[in-house]
Amino acid sequence: MKYLSDYTNEAQTELFKEKWVFFAFWKNQFNEQKKEGVTYVSAWHGMFCPKGELMNVLNSIDEIQSSAIKKDIDENGIDGIIRRELYNHECFYTGDISNAVSFLEQYWITEEQVDKIYIIERAKENNN
Repeated sequence: MKYLSDYTNEAQTELFKEKWVFFAFWKNQFNEQKKEGVTYVSAWHGMFCPKGELMNVLNSIDEIQSSAIKKDIDENGIDGIIRRELYNHECFYTGDISNAVSFLEQYWITEEQVDKIYIIERAKENNN
């Protein structure tokens, strides 16, 4: 089963190439990647974008994310996505679903929906 990042990576990479967006965490990384004559702004988490393009880039990222979530739901279904994220966030090991719940908020999935699948999957794990 694919992860959300599998649905977003290609489109985001293309967007970043097109808009000259890059990530840098140290000054030398920034200097190596910047284009001469371009003024950059820092967005978040080490992302730099040419000044004047930031809102376009952020809006495009939102569109890519929304499209990816729709594809994920269409291909995997809500229950499958919940199950995937419960395992991905090691909820059966920790006994805590909060990290999965936090991640799944962007899908408009409720804690009650996550808890329902957690209980079903936990019962399967206990029967094996």
